[in-house]
Amino acid sequence: MAKKPLPRKKVTRKPKASVAELQASEFSAQLARIAEALDRLAPAALASADFAAADAFVWQAAAARLAPVPKVNRVELELLRGIDRVRDQLFDNTQRFARGLSANNALLWGARGMGKSSLVKAVHAQINYKLPKKAPALKLIEIHREDIESLPVLMNLVRAAPYPIIIFCDDLSFDANDTSYKSLKAVLEGGIEGRPDNVVFYATSNRRHLLPRDMMENERASAINPGEAVEEKVSLSDRFGLWLGFHKCSQDEYLEMVFAYCDHFKLKQERALIESESLEWATTRGARSGRTAWQYVQDLAGRLGRRIG
Repeated sequence: MAKKPLPRKKVTRKPKASVAELQASEFSAQLARIAEALDRLAPAALASADFAAADAFVWQAAAARLAPVPKVNRVELELLRGIDRVRDQLFDNTQRFARGLSANNALLWGARGMGKSSLVKAVHAQINYKLPKKAPALKLIEIHREDIESLPVLMNLVRAAPYPIIIFCDDLSFDANDTSYKSLKAVLEGGIEGRPDNVVFYATSNRRHLLPRDMMENERASAINPGEAVEEKVSLSDRFGLWLGFHKCSQDEYLEMVFAYCDHFKLKQERALIESESLEWATTRGARSGRTAWQYVQDLAGRLGRRIG
C-alpha cells in the first residue's frame, strides 16, 4: 500500500528589506559610531578637588586633577638670608591675602639660586603656622610652565573653593614662538571672568619681563609700529602688581647664609675652616648664592656623618 505523502510545512519567508531600509540601518550604525568617537574625544568632566587632603597640590593638566603633596620640599623662612626686604614684602602681601584682604599677584625675578621659589614655599608654610585655628588654611598649587595654557581650566576648578589659594609657577618664561603668554595675561587681569577673588598668582623667573631680550628686539625691528609690539610683550609683567628683585649676594651675605645653615642644623666645625671651604666651594661653581651655600652645607653634613633637609 502506497504511503501518503507527508504534508509540507509552510515556510514563512521574511520579506526582503527594501533598499531604503538598508540605507537607514547603515546610516544609524554610522551615527552611533560617530557619537562614540565624539564621546572619546570630549574632555572629561572636571573632578571636584578635595582641598582638605593637603595644604599643597600639583596641577596635573593632562588628567585635569590636583595631586596632593603631603610634604612640601622647603626650607624654614628664618634660614633665607640676604633677602630681608623682599621676604617682608611677600610675607605681608600673602598675609593680607590669607586674611581675605586685597593682595597683588607677585613676580619674583632675578639672579638664579637666590631663594625665589624657596621664599614662596617658606612664606606659605609660615602663614599657615600663624593663622588662627578656625581660619581656612592657605593652599598652594604648583602649575608647571608647560601647562600654562590649562590655567583657565584650573581657575574654574578653584573658583568656588572655600580657601585662599596661591597658584605658583616656578621658572616662568616664554620663548620666541610661544603664544601661551596671551592666555596668562587674560587670566591674570584681562579676561571677562577675571581672576577669582580667592586666588593670587605667584611666579618666579630669571627675566624681569618674562620674555627674552632678543625676542622683544625682533618684534621692534619687524613690526609696523615697534612701540606697540614691544608694549604687547612687556605688558605681561605689568599684570603682576608686586615685583620683587633678587640680586647676586656679596661675600658677607653668602657666608651669613652658610653659618645660618650650620647653626640651625648644629654642625660642629671650626668657623675658619667653614669659611675657607665654603668660599672655595662657591669659587668652583662660579657663583655665590643661597643655593650654593645650601649645597656646601649638604656636603659638610655628609662628611660629618649627618643627614639634613
